[in-house]
Amino acid sequence: MEVFWIILTGCLTAIACALAGSFLIVRNTSMISDAISHAILPGIVAAFLITGSRTGLPVLIGAASVGLLTTFLIEFLHRKGRIQSDASIGITFTMLFAIGVIMITAFADNVDIDPDCVLYGEIAYVPLDMVNIAGFEIPYAVLMMGGVLLLTITTFFLGYRQLLASSFDPEHSQSIGIHTGFWHYLLMACVSFITVAAFDSVGAILVVALFIVPPATAFLLLKQLHHIMIAASIFGIIAAVTGYVLADLLNGSIAGAMATVTGVLLILVIAYTKSKQALSANKESIIE
Repeated sequence: MEVFWIILTGCLTAIACALAGSFLIVRNTSMISDAISHAILPGIVAAFLITGSRTGLPVLIGAASVGLLTTFLIEFLHRKGRIQSDASIGITFTMLFAIGVIMITAFADNVDIDPDCVLYGEIAYVPLDMVNIAGFEIPYAVLMMGGVLLLTITTFFLGYRQLLASSFDPEHSQSIGIHTGFWHYLLMACVSFITVAAFDSVGAILVVALFIVPPATAFLLLKQLHHIMIAASIFGIIAAVTGYVLADLLNGSIAGAMATVTGVLLILVIAYTKSKQALSANKESIIE
């Protein structure tokens, strides 16, 4: 049963990241997920210092707030400071992550919360933190990720048309009455919620991989956004299941193996698309 809970946590995280990551890919803002995944640390620490708990709604709210702050700072540095977009991302997340490290060492040094927890996580420990729901023992991480996934699906289902329009043509969307800024920051809030829900179990490294690689892989094969979202979710699930099996065989890091499998899938798809293009080119040359 422990194996089931570990794989289920990985799959729930993969689906949530794939759905949000698909929008980030088409918006050319995928690296913001990297920035947010590191920058939420001060929000987590602040929520812990206030509530005494590093789980629950206060932590989600604290992390989401810092996630939105991260987005504000990146855009401010880029637009007002005239700093390149990639440099703005690097400056913002390193500064906020460093502030989080200082807060931990200064105010929470004797508590089980540290930067390694955020970066690497340990999905193997998921079955150790169980919650009793109507007589059933369910891991807290599964409840957290399941709730965030449900929130993400609901948000994207209700706002799909607005998010789609603002992703591909923000100027036209603005002209027809779509508040592109609202939908942008709502997407960033979803990214923040997903990241903090997953940080303790799978870690920021795997979260970033799941946000970027499966959607990028699907983008090579498909063009319609809803198809990309479905395919990215499938690639994420394959990575979660195969990654666990690989980690078990090698007695290695589960999160690391899952992230590695996402890269392998991307390489296989690149090889497939290149061979398909070469075959098409050969057919055209033969016809000519």
